[in-house]
Amino acid sequence: MDLNVLSSLAVENETKVVLVVMDGLGGLAGPEGRTSLEAAHTPNLNALARSGICGFHDPLAPGITPGSGPAHIGLFGYDPFDYLIGRGVLDTAGTPFVFKPGDMASRLNFATLAADGTISDRRAGRIPDQEGKRVTALLAENIKEIEGVQVLLQHVKEYRAAAIFRGKKLDGRLCDSDPQKIGLKPLEVAPIQQNPTSEAEEGARLANSFIARAKEVLAGEAKANFIMMRGFDIYDPLPNFCELYKWRACAVAAYPMYKGVAKLAGMRVIEEGQATVEEEFDLVERELPSTDFLFLHIKKADSMGEDGNFQGKVEVIEHFDRLLPRLVDLKPTVLCITGDHSTPCSLASHSWHPVPICIAAETARVDSCQTFGETSFLTGGLGRIHSTDVLPLLLAHAERLMKYGA
Repeated sequence: MDLNVLSSLAVENETKVVLVVMDGLGGLAGPEGRTSLEAAHTPNLNALARSGICGFHDPLAPGITPGSGPAHIGLFGYDPFDYLIGRGVLDTAGTPFVFKPGDMASRLNFATLAADGTISDRRAGRIPDQEGKRVTALLAENIKEIEGVQVLLQHVKEYRAAAIFRGKKLDGRLCDSDPQKIGLKPLEVAPIQQNPTSEAEEGARLANSFIARAKEVLAGEAKANFIMMRGFDIYDPLPNFCELYKWRACAVAAYPMYKGVAKLAGMRVIEEGQATVEEEFDLVERELPSTDFLFLHIKKADSMGEDGNFQGKVEVIEHFDRLLPRLVDLKPTVLCITGDHSTPCSLASHSWHPVPICIAAETARVDSCQTFGETSFLTGGLGRIHSTDVLPLLLAHAERLMKYGA
C-alpha cells in the first residue's frame, strides 16, 4: 500500500501494539520430520496461536531470499524494493556513530585469510566484542584517510565493524568483497551497474585500497587478519515511522543492525547495553506504558540456523516461550509474533521460504490453528501475505485506521 494513503488513514488512540521479530524463525523439517519451531516445547506460543489469526508472510516476494535489512524494512511497512538500505548504513546507524549527509558506509566482517589467499573463516572465529573493538581500533589508528577521503572506523558487535568514507561525493552501488563461502578468494569491489558513474568507480577504488591497507595492518593477527566489505550505501533516512502513523514508537534489540533500521525509521531506540532476552524483556516492561508501538527483536534463532544447529535453535525458541507470559501479562492491544525471514538449519542460511506469523488481538478473527508452527499455520486464516501487509493489519487490529472512501 502507498505510504501516503496508509498515513492518511492513520488515527491516534490509546491502543498498544507489540511486534516481536524472532530473527530467522522459519525453518524446514529436521531429523524427526519437524521444524525447529515444531520440535520445540512451546505451550505459551501454542496458546497464543489458539487466540489469534495465523499464517505466513513473504519478506520480499515468492522465491526471493531476503537479507535482514530489507526483511525488517518490509515489516515496518516500507516497500523493500523502493527503500533498499545497505547493511553498512544499517549496522552503523545502530551504534553511537553520527552520520553526515553523503557518508558512504560499508559493513566490515573481520575474517581469517589462509596462506593460499582463500577465506578460511568468514567471521574470524566469531571473535568476542573485546577483540573486535581492539582490531577496529588498530585499523582506525593506522588508516585515517585514503586519497584525501576521510576513513572512519566504528566497531559494531563481535566480528562486525563498519567503515565510513567522508569528504567526497561517492556512489554506494558497489558489490561486496565477501564471496559468501569459505575456501574461495575474496572478491574485488566493483560497481554493480553496467555503465557505472564516476562516483561509483571512485567508491570502488577507495574500498579496494582500504582492503589492501587493512590486510597489511592486520597481518600479525591470528584470527582477524583480514576484512571483507559488505552492504555499501549512502546515508539517507527513511520516512518517519512515528509521523506517518501518528504514534509513539520505540525499539528494543540487542544487535546494532536492528537498532539501526529502527533508528533510520525514526523510532526511539532503547540502548542500555542489553545483551540477553531477559534484559530485553525488562526494557519492554518498562517502556511499553510510554509508547504505542514497540518493536522487540530476538536474535539467536537466526544465529543457530546459520550455524546449522537444529537443537540450538529449538532451545532458543523454548527460552523465548518460557518468557512469553511476561509479555502477555502486559496486555498489549495487539501482539504479533513473527520472523523477518526463514533460516533453515539444513541450509545454514537465510532462505526464500515464507515466515510464520501470528496476530493476537480481541479484534482478530480467530482461526483453527492449535499449535505455533509451520504445518499448523498452513490452515491459518491469514493465508500467505506480503510482509508490507503486516503493518496495516497491526494498525487495523488496533483500530488505528479510518475507513477508506465513502
